[in-house]
Amino acid sequence: MSQLSLLKKQSFLPYFITQALGAFNDNLFKNFLLLVIVFSSLYNQAESAMLVNLAAGLFILPFFIFAPLGGQLADKYEKSRLIQTLKLIEVGVMALGAWAIQMQSIPLLLGLLFLMGAQSAFFGPVKFALMPQHLKQKELLAGNALVEMGTFLAILGGTLCAGFIFHTEDRAFIASVCVVVLSLLGFVSSLFIPKALPNNAELAINWNPIKQVVKTIRITKQNRTVFLSILAISWFWFVGATYLTQLPHFAKTFISDDPQYVTMLLTIFSVGIALGAIICEKLSGDKVELGILPLGALGMSVFGFDLYFSSQNIITSNSMTLVDFTLNNYRLLFDLMLLSASGSIFVVPLNALIQQRSEKEHCAQVIAGNNVLNALFMVGSALFSIVMLTVVHLSILELFLSIALLNVLVSIYVFSQVQEFLIRFIVWIISRVLYRVKSTGLENIPETGPAVLVCNHVSFVDAILVGAASRRPVRFVMDKNIANLPVMKYFFKWAKTIPICSPKVSTKIYQQAFDLIDKELSSGEIICIFPEGKITRTGELNEFKRGIEYIVKRNPVPVVPMGLKGVWGSIFSRSGRFTIIRAIKRFRSELEVVASKPIPAEEISAEKLEKVVYQLVNN
Repeated sequence: MSQLSLLKKQSFLPYFITQALGAFNDNLFKNFLLLVIVFSSLYNQAESAMLVNLAAGLFILPFFIFAPLGGQLADKYEKSRLIQTLKLIEVGVMALGAWAIQMQSIPLLLGLLFLMGAQSAFFGPVKFALMPQHLKQKELLAGNALVEMGTFLAILGGTLCAGFIFHTEDRAFIASVCVVVLSLLGFVSSLFIPKALPNNAELAINWNPIKQVVKTIRITKQNRTVFLSILAISWFWFVGATYLTQLPHFAKTFISDDPQYVTMLLTIFSVGIALGAIICEKLSGDKVELGILPLGALGMSVFGFDLYFSSQNIITSNSMTLVDFTLNNYRLLFDLMLLSASGSIFVVPLNALIQQRSEKEHCAQVIAGNNVLNALFMVGSALFSIVMLTVVHLSILELFLSIALLNVLVSIYVFSQVQEFLIRFIVWIISRVLYRVKSTGLENIPETGPAVLVCNHVSFVDAILVGAASRRPVRFVMDKNIANLPVMKYFFKWAKTIPICSPKVSTKIYQQAFDLIDKELSSGEIICIFPEGKITRTGELNEFKRGIEYIVKRNPVPVVPMGLKGVWGSIFSRSGRFTIIRAIKRFRSELEVVASKPIPAEEISAEKLEKVVYQLVNN
């Protein structure tokens, strides 16, 4: 689906406007305050530097204190009303902020900045926990991509607007009016957000911030994949914060002390995030596609490395315009944009994954834990930069190079710990690069709960094609001879396939397979089997074995018939010997994955399923 089509929906547009206005207003207020501190005659350079760092700390500190409490409130109460309450509080804080700007009271402005950080800390969990309730599964990634794009563009807009207002004659009055008007607009837009029921209305609120931080982190660890995804997201913020913090110094040192170059670099970085969000949705289709994560991680390092090398010979002069600079240094700007775009491709699916796989009753608390760790990694980014630049005495370019190197190590760790990401990458490559796969009827696969998929068996990559089409992870039952193929056996092991064989060959393997099937279905997972028991040698459907009847007798779950069309004749089928010419002719050939409506367990028979699959394949 198109991302922009979500902006036409009542379930998304008011929410999108509300969060974008909040991000814009936060950054307008914060950056205007920083400009007042830096350029005020009240403080010397050392005092200004101290106050700037204090302001940054005051804004991020509330995320450690209040985000876990915000997660509890978002799980316990109706979310649209909670958002409206938070936006009303923002109006009050900004009204005080307007008065403090007029009074030029730096201590009061710093105190209000802390309150804005607290409001954002409460808003973060409910913002992301609301999306899975208002969006369909196939809309979730597109929604996250739009929010990511809107947030970064709002941050950029607020930053640029603060700079523009600061250089006007009536800056105090204009800034005061803007922050109040923006907060009022945010409150009005929040009134149109549809209701979202509580995840856990019986939740007992723990008001102790220290104990709740520990408990929140413990909740995030309950699902290992979710927790490692949170760490990966936090690493993205570590990288992003490092680049964004150092870009002004980079521009002043290597380009010019003209502020317009800082503005240009920040704009390119933010546009890259927006571009990455758009690309992410295009690469993923209508599901949360984890297969593109390695592309994002690879891009963050490749373009990070090239940014280091392209910055060695920057062409600049005092008489050069922005257009001239762009034409003479397009490689540098290209690297910066694609680096941030890669970061967006990396982080958007992870955000959607957290919302999708967290337990419903504490989804907001998991997101709160994510916010706490994000804040911790951003603080770590600042400390890392200070140590590298002042203790180790690296240059800014060497700091950028070290980040690119660290990203390689972090990526290797993440992908080695969550093999699903690499498996999905291989699946994505085969299903998106080698073939053009069309899907029909995939909405018939249940979004939650156990089910069995049955499909015709045409080639050695049937499992990959079905797995790529499904929006949910699928456990495949596979002939043990295929599951033990050299090299591929490691891939199948990572994919948690269930090897099976005839009881005549091994009673033990046969029984273990059905025990594993029972375990997966009782855990609410999806199982896929190929009832023919072998790959067709003629292109025609073989007789379905009765193992499926045994499965649903032990586990009365719905069965979804599926069919693969156009796979026969491919290089992975048994339609003939492999030749280079045949491979070239079949490259990017069009295939179709078709799913029929689920059939209740009590109506299942091998003959009936064979007939349904035959009709799917031959229609």
